[in-house]
Amino acid sequence: MSPLHVVILAAGQGSRMKSALPKVLHAVAGLPMLHHVIATARQLEAEQIHAVIGHGADQVKAATSEQPVNWVLQQEQLGTGHAVAQALPDLPDDARVLVLYGDVPLTGAGTLEALVSQIDNDTLGLLTVTLDNPQGYGRIIRDDEGKVTSIVEQKDASEVQQQIREVNTGILAVSARRLKDWLPQLSNRNAQGEYYLTDIIAMAVEHGMRVAVSQPGNAFEVQGVNNRLQLAELERWFQRREAERLMTEGATLADPARIDVRGNLSIGNDILIDVNVVFEGEVELADGVSIGPGCVIRDAKIAAGAQIKAHSVIEGAEIGANAQIGPFARLRPGTRLADDTKVGNFVETKKTIVGQGSKINHLSYVGDASLGRNVNVGAGTITCNYDGVNKHQTVIGDGVFVGSNTSLVAPVTVAEGATIGAGSTITRDVSDRELAVARGRQRNIADWDRPVKKS
Repeated sequence: MSPLHVVILAAGQGSRMKSALPKVLHAVAGLPMLHHVIATARQLEAEQIHAVIGHGADQVKAATSEQPVNWVLQQEQLGTGHAVAQALPDLPDDARVLVLYGDVPLTGAGTLEALVSQIDNDTLGLLTVTLDNPQGYGRIIRDDEGKVTSIVEQKDASEVQQQIREVNTGILAVSARRLKDWLPQLSNRNAQGEYYLTDIIAMAVEHGMRVAVSQPGNAFEVQGVNNRLQLAELERWFQRREAERLMTEGATLADPARIDVRGNLSIGNDILIDVNVVFEGEVELADGVSIGPGCVIRDAKIAAGAQIKAHSVIEGAEIGANAQIGPFARLRPGTRLADDTKVGNFVETKKTIVGQGSKINHLSYVGDASLGRNVNVGAGTITCNYDGVNKHQTVIGDGVFVGSNTSLVAPVTVAEGATIGAGSTITRDVSDRELAVARGRQRNIADWDRPVKKS
C-alpha cells in the first residue's frame, strides 16, 4: 500500500479568538488543538506529518518542538488550496494524502481510517457531515443519482443550495499525484478571492474519479474552532465523552458534568470521584480508590483502596494501598507513600519516601526525606532541607516518634525507635532509641507587666 502523508493546515490567525496566541495553540482538555491533531495523525501510522504554518509560526514551532513534524511555511494566507500547495514539494508522487486542520482537534482516528481506506488513484475520499444548521459551511452538491459533483461555499451558494444540510468538513484524502495536477489549476475568482481546496472536488468529477463520502459518528468530531465559545463547546463535549468512558469502565461520578480529564486517566473498578476533580498528565487509579471534591491529580499512581480527601493536590507521586491523603494536602513530585500511610491536612511533601504505616497528620513540611515504617510525625514539623544553595537529606528510621513543632536541620539522621521532644531543633544525628530534646530552658517570671500602647 502506498505511504500515507498527513498535511495539517495551521497557518490561520484566528482573529475572532481575540488573542495574541495563534489559534491552533488554544487548548482543549489541557493540550493545544494542534497537538490533538498530530496525536491522531500518529495513530494512523502516517509516514510523515506536515504542518503548514504562517501566523505566529515561531510560537507554533516552539510549542510543538517535541512533535515529529515537517514544518511548511505559508508566507501569505491565500486560502486552503494555496496552503496545501506549499507542502507539495515534500509529498512523494505515490503517497496518499490526508488533509486535516489544526483547529479541528477532536476527529477520531477511526473516522479518518474509514476515510483513508477508500482512496486510490481513481477515488477521492471526502468527509462530510449533516447539520441541522449548516450556516457558514460549504454545501455538498449531488446529482440526480446521489453522486457528489462539487462543493459550493456559503458566500457563493444560491438560495436553493443554502437549504442543503450536508456540508463539507474540509477533511479529504486523495493521491499526491492528483493533488500535484490539480492545485496549480485552482482559481481565486470567488467571493473570498482565495484558492479553495474544495474546488478539486469538481476537478475530480470532471476527470471521472469517484468521490467516496464518509461521515463521523458525531458532528463534534469535525467541529472547528473560530472563537472562544466554540472552544468551550468542544471542551465540554470532550469532557462529557471522558465522563461516559469512566462510568462505563467502573467509576461512580458524583456529577458527570463536573470532572476534567486533561491527559490519560486509567482506572480500576469501584472508583469514586466527587465533583470538581481535575486529572492531568498520566494518572492511574487502582480498584476502590476514592477522590474527594476539588482535588487536582497530575502524573500520579494511586494504589487500591487509597482515599484522597477534599482539596488535595498530588503531582508526580506514587501512593500505596489504603493510604489516606488530606484534606488539603499537597504531595509534590518524588513523593512515594507505602501502604497504610497517612498524610493529613495542610501537609506538604516533596521527594519524600514514607514507609508502611507511617503518619504525617497535620501542618507539616517534609521534603528530601526518607521515613521508615510506623513513624509518627507530629504537627508543625519541618525538615529544613535547604541551606540557601543545596538541598540535604533527612533520614528517619522505623518507629521514630517526632514531637510537634520540631525542626530537623538536614543533613540529619534519626535512628530506629528514637523520640524527638516537642519543640526541638535537631541539628545532630540521634541514635537508636534515644530521646532528643533541643530547646531553650523555660523561665517563668512572676508578676510580669505586659507592654501597653503609648497614648
